[in-house]
Amino acid sequence: TKQTDETTPSPTTKKQKTMVEQSPDSEWPAAWLMPDGDCENQKAKNMREPNVPVTVAELKDIGICYWKLDASAYDYPAISVPWDPKDAVDPKLAQIRDDRGYSYADIITVHPEKLPSYDDKVKAFFEEHIHDAEEIRYILGGSGFFDVRNKKDEWVRVHIKAGDLMTLPEGIYHRFTVDEDDCIHAMRLFIGQPVWTPFNRPCEEHESRKKYVEGFLEEKKTEE
Repeated sequence: TKQTDETTPSPTTKKQKTMVEQSPDSEWPAAWLMPDGDCENQKAKNMREPNVPVTVAELKDIGICYWKLDASAYDYPAISVPWDPKDAVDPKLAQIRDDRGYSYADIITVHPEKLPSYDDKVKAFFEEHIHDAEEIRYILGGSGFFDVRNKKDEWVRVHIKAGDLMTLPEGIYHRFTVDEDDCIHAMRLFIGQPVWTPFNRPCEEHESRKKYVEGFLEEKKTEE
């Protein structure tokens, strides 16, 4: 389903203040429902038959935010841990950084020649988990998949590529993988000191999970 040039508004109760408007629907990455059951090849597209696209409105309703930037217009190192976000020369990236208070960044390349213990790391990234902070990823090159749980606890697969800056809210169940090209070049941003600790599912009693459920899932339950 082709996305329109309109911008789907975020739910007013959940919209985070930002001066850089999120991208119009037509610029958002493709997303679809994954088949039920185990994922035999995490790097494949894993679409249902027939494909079931997921709309921008549905992504925003579970807390996803997105901006399209021009990653090819600027040079970034293959690896830099850390990378000072004050060094951003892309004015749009700099504005998003300032609007949302991102004070730390690093740049990594997930590729067999760039990441030690590549296969083990890629497998670990694919464990379903939450974080106790917002997750921010700006894709500088390559491509991969973010999988997030929707309100029915189904897997939604989002195909991210160069120029995609996407945020996942604190407490959402998710996982990540490279696609079959086996390469993604990404900037990770963070507010304050970075903490990358994953909390694997189940973790319903974790405060961040409770916060997410209260902010994004319980509203639907009360409406039903």
